[in-house]
Amino acid sequence: VAEHTGPMDGAANDLMRKLRGRDETLSGPFVVTAPQLLIAHFLAPALDQFCKAHPGVALKVRATNELLDLNRREADLALRISRNPGDNLKGLRLSEQHTAGFATPAMAEQLAADPSAPVDWLVYAQVPGLPKSVRQAFPNARIRMEFDDMVAMIWAAQAGLGAVRAPMFLGRNVPGLVQIPHLDPQPYADVWIVGHPDIWASAKSMAFREIMVRFFRAERAVFLADPPT
Repeated sequence: VAEHTGPMDGAANDLMRKLRGRDETLSGPFVVTAPQLLIAHFLAPALDQFCKAHPGVALKVRATNELLDLNRREADLALRISRNPGDNLKGLRLSEQHTAGFATPAMAEQLAADPSAPVDWLVYAQVPGLPKSVRQAFPNARIRMEFDDMVAMIWAAQAGLGAVRAPMFLGRNVPGLVQIPHLDPQPYADVWIVGHPDIWASAKSMAFREIMVRFFRAERAVFLADPPT
């Protein structure tokens, strides 16, 4: 049964993708996925623009850091923060990014006064350890906790449990966090919008990309250490 259903499932997905890719209407269901924090602290206004511009589209947003399978139609388009957004997908880079250190104002003030003082850091499990730049700037930096969820890590930083490295768009927009001194921003993974080639040319896909490109272009400075010249 498994030998027969596997190819049948793949063929069904191929057929449905091709049919959706030929859809020239701006109505009906449309599924996008993006990381939770990107939606909460940046994307919400752009999603609002899309819904107002195309009220006939039933937009479903899957907020997750997991890479949904676009081959299996788990989403029509995906916004990903990645250096390699997908080999078999079509993609468009929306923005470069920088990352920096962020902490509560009180912690940032202490670090400004004495960079050699002990300082606790919170780290993300997917990027464990502290980079060389952090240890050079703060020789007594130490890892206090490791988190497998970025949302929880940011909440912990807000509560004053430690400093964090975060993308500029996030650190700048989270209440209660400020950029810490003595640590130069570093390049970070880019923001991409990707989709399966079969879906890429559909009317809803093109309309969504158009709004995303315009929105990211207008807000590009949010992602970078210095405003673009």
